[in-house]
Amino acid sequence: MNRLSPLFLAVSSSISAAQTSPMEHVLVSVPLHKTTAETALPITVLTGDELDRAASSSIGDTLSNTPGLANASFGPGVGQPVIRGQQGSRVTVLQNGTGSADASNLSADHAVAVEAMLADTIEILRGPATLLYGGGAIGGVVNVIDNRIPTSVEEGVRGGGEVRHDAAADMDTVVARLDAGVGAFAWHLDGLYRDWNNLEIPGFSLDSPEPVAGTSPGNIENTDGRTLNFTLGGSYHFTDGFAGLAVSRLENEYGIPAGAHEHEEDEHEGEEHEGEEHEGEEHEGEEHEEDEEGGIRLEVEQTRYDGALHWHAPIQGLEVLRSFFTYTDYEHAEIEPDGSIGTLFSNETWEGRLELVHETIGPFHGVIGLQARKGTFSAVGEEAFVPETDSRNVGLFLLEDLHWDKWTIEAGVRLDWTQMKPEGLATSQESFTGFSASGSATWEATESISVGLALSVAERAPAIEELFSNVGVANGDDLVVHAATGSVEVGNLDLDTEVSSNIDFSFHWSSEAAFVDFKVFYNDFSDYINLISTGLFIEEAPLRRYAQQDAEFYGVEFDSEFSVAMVGDGELSLGVFGDAIRGEFKDSGDVARLPADKVGIRLNWGNERTELWSRLSNVSDQSRPGLNETPTKGYTRVDLGADHRIPMKGGELTIFLELANVTDEEIRLSTSFLRELAPESGRSLELGLRYRF
Repeated sequence: MNRLSPLFLAVSSSISAAQTSPMEHVLVSVPLHKTTAETALPITVLTGDELDRAASSSIGDTLSNTPGLANASFGPGVGQPVIRGQQGSRVTVLQNGTGSADASNLSADHAVAVEAMLADTIEILRGPATLLYGGGAIGGVVNVIDNRIPTSVEEGVRGGGEVRHDAAADMDTVVARLDAGVGAFAWHLDGLYRDWNNLEIPGFSLDSPEPVAGTSPGNIENTDGRTLNFTLGGSYHFTDGFAGLAVSRLENEYGIPAGAHEHEEDEHEGEEHEGEEHEGEEHEGEEHEEDEEGGIRLEVEQTRYDGALHWHAPIQGLEVLRSFFTYTDYEHAEIEPDGSIGTLFSNETWEGRLELVHETIGPFHGVIGLQARKGTFSAVGEEAFVPETDSRNVGLFLLEDLHWDKWTIEAGVRLDWTQMKPEGLATSQESFTGFSASGSATWEATESISVGLALSVAERAPAIEELFSNVGVANGDDLVVHAATGSVEVGNLDLDTEVSSNIDFSFHWSSEAAFVDFKVFYNDFSDYINLISTGLFIEEAPLRRYAQQDAEFYGVEFDSEFSVAMVGDGELSLGVFGDAIRGEFKDSGDVARLPADKVGIRLNWGNERTELWSRLSNVSDQSRPGLNETPTKGYTRVDLGADHRIPMKGGELTIFLELANVTDEEIRLSTSFLRELAPESGRSLELGLRYRF
């Protein structure tokens, strides 16, 4: 823990300074109408101006400046969220309480099918809070909340639009939204269009001390793309609630950084011409050159249908009934340089959720719920390393709280049943039962200070790829390379559930002019599922197998802001933030692709119409990269921005700009599979206009 000590010292020194207490947000993801100050569950909220400023082209990048969160980027088209070092199948992304139902958990190069720029609020649940959404969310939950099914009836019409341009990728984004009410009916319409070119970077894309033949400085080839997203929804409001429907359509086309994908043709070449080593190598070089020139592109299509019912006091004893229903038809094609479809992924999903909040019984107030999901996932083509699989999940949960003097006590349990039926394998099905439980206590020591402690145990069933990747392949030469990782990944039918035992401590202090949030956590995993390097190679691709071993994660997160002084007609405030995490296998060293330690400061000046802001983030070297992984250099990033609001008749116009990465630092994220091949953006200016009425 000695490496964490600078962060503790930074927090200690911050507390002695003086900030604007954030407005308490009523949590949508927690059905008990709690605010963030009324629960010991580790929950973070982005909303309002903070979300406007953070919103980016990917959900991972949007959350990356929040303590405890990071971005697993795969070029500018993909940014998956990382929560306390967990990513992939351990992080669940929701759209209004039900799953995003895409293919992002399967591979690091698959984008998450949610749009941060259309969100009203993003809630991030960690540790014990994930009990509400299942063992699959053992690492955390990101719930992106919008108004596609209107929760209230507008008087007249409310809406707005936004245009912005980001110079680093020549990215143009246009967003529009309308909310209207007529009698008992409410309507919602939103849309987004975005297109961008290759990402500009400082230096060469390949992390090498000297220029490499075939690479060009200043940009990353084949990282352009285009996104179209629109949603239409409506709701009928009655005396005690509302019911509504919505339909949305996403079309997303983007390129994978040139050189990221290695093709199975290489393996087939070795299989067909065994012993003809020289000839195979020559062909391999020609194929690689073609890939560099053209590159792989992903064409994503998703149609999603949502339904919701909120009913207050439907029967005696029930305070609220909330139900959600979603059907999602997702498909994406991976297009080869010659225009042919290399692999076609599809995911058809049905999901329903029912929450019943009961009235106070004695000292207890709580919610009982049912969650059910049915899906069919398939992959057909060159990179189809997992079979078509039908899956079913059913979860039952109960969360109760009681209030006593200055204490709030929360306790919950959840039971999950998961079944997966793969096509074409000897096993007929794999079934798992998982049990999760949590307990937390919050003590309001004073009106401005609260202290929380949360304990939990959670079980996660193995994911499809962890069980079935390349399983049942008769001949080793037929193993399929997972292009995103450049390795051959082999699943394990003997995997059991992984179990995480967690403890979270939180401290919150706030006043009219300041706040401090501080969290410490420890997660002890039994049978943690991980890809283990075997030291063997299939042709030139390393062979890795899914296996289980015990692991532990621990870390600290803090955020703060203090009002320093009045300067002119505006208030000057200072914020200090940061995080650090360690992840270690009990038998084999460090966990790979963990975020590096981060400490930063914010300096803001603002009045009624104008806000000027700056952020300096110092990220340490990641010198503990994990077995057979390469270290990542640290960096210091400076960002500057300004917002100016102009009142207009019936609305408000905001002019905003941001100068990102002012010093043009070369930034390679330790969380990314592509850190050696695709750095983050260099210096970039973003300009935009936002109008709301």
